[in-house]
Amino acid sequence: MEMTLLEAIRAGLDEAMAADERVFIFGEDVGKRGGVFRVTEGLADKYGEARVMDSPLAESIIVGASIGAACYGLRPVAEIQFADFIWPATNQIVSEAARMRYRSNGVWGCPMVIRAPYGGGIHGALYHSQSIEAFFAHVPGLKVVAPSTPYDAKALIKAAIADPDPVLFLEHKKAYRLIKGEVPEEAYEVPIGKAEVKRAGSDLTIITFGLMLHYALEAAEKLASSAGLQAEVVDLRTIRPLDTATILQSVRKTGKALIIHEDGLTGGIGGEIAALVAEHAFEYLDGPVMRLAGPDIPAMPFAASLEHEYLLSVDDILDKLQAIAAY
Repeated sequence: MEMTLLEAIRAGLDEAMAADERVFIFGEDVGKRGGVFRVTEGLADKYGEARVMDSPLAESIIVGASIGAACYGLRPVAEIQFADFIWPATNQIVSEAARMRYRSNGVWGCPMVIRAPYGGGIHGALYHSQSIEAFFAHVPGLKVVAPSTPYDAKALIKAAIADPDPVLFLEHKKAYRLIKGEVPEEAYEVPIGKAEVKRAGSDLTIITFGLMLHYALEAAEKLASSAGLQAEVVDLRTIRPLDTATILQSVRKTGKALIIHEDGLTGGIGGEIAALVAEHAFEYLDGPVMRLAGPDIPAMPFAASLEHEYLLSVDDILDKLQAIAAY
């Protein structure tokens, strides 16, 4: 059946809660209100307030209490209302959750999920538009997942809940209701750490995730129509661990690579991927590895005209593809 990205995440949460009574949701307004974006709408009525719990307005408590619950055998799903608000919980995530298995010599895991809506395009300005994947992809012991489609989102939220270690689950806010797709009613799986080629091609490779995947697919179709060139589009799906095998296989086939992300260019995940390609596929390249990303400014502006300039567009991607193809 067809679902939005938001509905697919809710369906995944619902199935995980129905299958395992240890799973509970904890966060600001996740209960009767169903969250600020209504992702958890209806779950409190179905499972009760003991399993869909409203938290104080304190991200460090949301994550800290979830870590404790995970250590006692539960499966918490902590919601950070906006990714921009995750910073008070950074010490809990980085110093505690991500290091639990290492510091205990493998005796303890920390099976918890931290859901965080990220990205721009909803006129959210400074404190409701941030992309945070690069900060947390730096942390060993923490998985970072960012689904792009409803099909992937439903399966990956269930995989994240089942994982024995902490998972940061990023959900693009603009994509919540914008992106729709078919989702099977029967059980299926999408593994964490596995990218997918969403469009096959032979002339160049696009590597991206989240909302940018859909822009990249549209730009690839325009490139095929205008120039007869076929771009292969790789959806990362997981930011850490990266699926280096799929990335390198594609680049070795096409000889050209463009990495796209909404976050700022400097220090973004695109730099890590570019380094991987340069180190392991250099002899296959027919041109420089290129990146297309947000500008290096402190935050996304509030003014609609400036927000439009900040955000990448299909035309921006198409222009970059044409520049790469010229090599």
